[in-house]
Amino acid sequence: QVQLVESGGGLVQPGGSLRLSCRASVTSFCLDNMGWYRQGPGSQRDLVATLTCGGSPYYADSVKGRFTISRGDARNTVALQMNSLKAEDTAVYYCYALRITTTPSERREYDYWGQGTQVTVSS
Repeated sequence: QVQLVESGGGLVQPGGSLRLSCRASVTSFCLDNMGWYRQGPGSQRDLVATLTCGGSPYYADSVKGRFTISRGDARNTVALQMNSLKAEDTAVYYCYALRITTTPSERREYDYWGQGTQVTVSS
């Protein structure tokens, strides 16, 4: 079982910056994908940004040019640098990880989630 531990988050004024970090409990293999989702009040959980083990990033259109996802020096750590924050970025941010295992007969995907960390953008 993979556990994800998040840090960062908090209260920031519009236009400010915050940095989120996430560390997985396993280091013996590289998780195929790590990233962040968020869930605002009364909303569904939406993808924010992800980064594959090979280093390929993906960003939601709403955060392109403002957020940057990166891998840490330690295996299976990921950070999300959030700049130019807006009120609509207010949400609970969840770290996410994906592990894919394959055999000649089947492919399995395992999803893992962190507990979530609150990000509030308000003046």
